[in-house]
Amino acid sequence: MLQSLQSETGSKEISEVLPPEDEGATDGFRKLKLVLKALLQTLLAFAVLVAAVMGMNALIATKPEVPKQAIQEQSYAVETVTVSQGDFAPDINVFGETTAGREVELRALVAGEVIEVHPNLKAGGKVLQGEVLVAIDRFDYEGAVTEAEANLAEAQAALVESEGRVELEKANVIRVREQLEFAQRDLVRAEDLLGKGAVTERTLDDRKLLVSQRQQSLEQTQNTLALEEAKVVQQNAAIKRLEWRLENAQRQLDNTILRAPFDAIVRTESAELGRLVSVNDAVVSLYSSDEFEVRFILSDNQYGRLLADSGTVVGRPVDVTWFLGNSPVSYPATVSRIGADVASTRGGVDLIAAIETSDARVPLRPGAFVEISIPDQTYENSFRIPETAYYGEGTVYVVKDNRLQPRQVTSLAIDDGFILVDGALEAGETLLVTRIPEAGEGLLVRDANSASPAERDGERQNVAGTDNANQ
Repeated sequence: MLQSLQSETGSKEISEVLPPEDEGATDGFRKLKLVLKALLQTLLAFAVLVAAVMGMNALIATKPEVPKQAIQEQSYAVETVTVSQGDFAPDINVFGETTAGREVELRALVAGEVIEVHPNLKAGGKVLQGEVLVAIDRFDYEGAVTEAEANLAEAQAALVESEGRVELEKANVIRVREQLEFAQRDLVRAEDLLGKGAVTERTLDDRKLLVSQRQQSLEQTQNTLALEEAKVVQQNAAIKRLEWRLENAQRQLDNTILRAPFDAIVRTESAELGRLVSVNDAVVSLYSSDEFEVRFILSDNQYGRLLADSGTVVGRPVDVTWFLGNSPVSYPATVSRIGADVASTRGGVDLIAAIETSDARVPLRPGAFVEISIPDQTYENSFRIPETAYYGEGTVYVVKDNRLQPRQVTSLAIDDGFILVDGALEAGETLLVTRIPEAGEGLLVRDANSASPAERDGERQNVAGTDNANQ
């Protein structure tokens, strides 16, 4: 401040002494004064900074020594499993769709008016085998049966008449043949008597004429018999034709009733009382209520493994699961057949399995989206390990003396959270299943399930102390 006052006093004196023409020199002096002031402030700031750094170094240098704890090796609490070896068959899980095992579309086989309809003949309704679904007016068809029966009775009566005439003609043939034989013997005697002169030539000629007449009568009677036998054959043919007409009329009468061919669920229906139906009109569509199938696709690789395992896929057990909200329902099934064609557009082979629903607590319906689980190929002498135990491209860690030892294995198949492997493992070894980023050979671990609470607390304290020491 003193300097500023002196500066101001000096400046004032200089301004008083200097004449007006020296004002340019005064401006230069002011600029010099400002530069010197800025330089002085910079020097003061630098002096303060140097003093602060020197003070911090002095505090660090005089810091009291803190005793360091000995660094302890960190151990990891892990979970382990005991390795077991055996023949394992993983499950192939795919999705499929349920279908009806049997379904049929009933059509009207005769024309007429619908006079009766089953009360359950509605979409979703259940009907039992043999129950009447639809009845068509029977009047015309009953009349046709009556007429066919009358025609058949007339033909049968005519047959009896023809057969009677045949028998009569057969008897006539026998009688005429006897008369012919008598006439022939009489002719022979007349010829003998003619040689003795006992009869005349006229008598002999009369005997010959009688034989000729008897011969002609026999031929006529035989012709009449043949004609009557032909009439019997014709009448039998007519009777067969009329019997067929009667059977057809009876069949048409029976076709006025449509019955359920099996226990079924109604899918669609188009029958109403009073409706006139024509031949081949669709009346009702049904599917079996106790026969269901599921259709699903296996990839070529999966299908090939199953064939290599047992030589066939037919007869293989299948587990079908229908997810209804949070309550899945399972149904046992068996592969019954293989699709006729390879499903190339969908990338695999079609399989159809028959579902057993006799003990099902929830009835199935066609079109349900279900999950399929089918046993895969059996891998003999393999190891089934959790997926978390599998590291990288085929490394697992065995725990020996609380330290990790890496082993190389080959993955064979995946089995719902587990992996089937083969390699440098032995049954009974302890396998690491906890994922540890630092996993490597010689890493210190301990089984978390076997440690007591006090040991776990001590482990946490050791880890905390190690972290502090590292800091």
